[in-house]
Amino acid sequence: MDYRGKQVVVTGGTGALGSAVVAGLLEAGARCHVPYIYEGEAERFAYRRHERVTLVAAETLADEAVVAQLYGGIAPLWASVHIAGGFAMAPIAETDKAALMAQLEMNLVSCVLCCRAAVRAMNHGGGRIVNVASRPALEPRLGAGMIAYTVAKAGVAALTEALAQEVAADGILVNAVAPSIMDTAVNRKDMPKANFALWPKVEEVAATILFLASPGNKVTRGAVVPVYGKS
Repeated sequence: MDYRGKQVVVTGGTGALGSAVVAGLLEAGARCHVPYIYEGEAERFAYRRHERVTLVAAETLADEAVVAQLYGGIAPLWASVHIAGGFAMAPIAETDKAALMAQLEMNLVSCVLCCRAAVRAMNHGGGRIVNVASRPALEPRLGAGMIAYTVAKAGVAALTEALAQEVAADGILVNAVAPSIMDTAVNRKDMPKANFALWPKVEEVAATILFLASPGNKVTRGAVVPVYGKS
């Protein structure tokens, strides 16, 4: 995969999966624009001093003005990868409107706004968009106990398919990945009795994202690709 000369936005790029994606992009020659919310994220980010990484403070990606500023100075934009989001466990009886709206804003609204800004920045010049849904988005029964999160990620999956059709004629290919629980330090800590060997590694999920976002992907669009590993 050759990303030389390509500019790519990676939201959530300072996290476990995002860092793996940024690493792959840099290895392939891309210039990466990585928004972050907290200063601590930027300080811990392994590639913060890389010459082809631009870190951008962004209080929230659910705000149109913030997103417009992030994408406004990037020309031409080749790809936008939307990993940023949030997770919450709660049965429906304990999920009030505020909890629902929080999940929708973090996962769906941010993704919609970034897709919109990316399409505008690509300006009919072709490009790639990759969203991150989740396994419950494709298998909603697995979303029991996390209804708000599941609904938000199902929205991301629907957005991906609809947008892929809308912008295909402009040469913009839109896809998503749908990970199951990934093998991260946080997930291991939260689920110490799980069989970690079954979980997909972040580098493996990143490899799928990197292909979908690459110039080498010439025909795949509207896919929500399961990346479940052995789980």
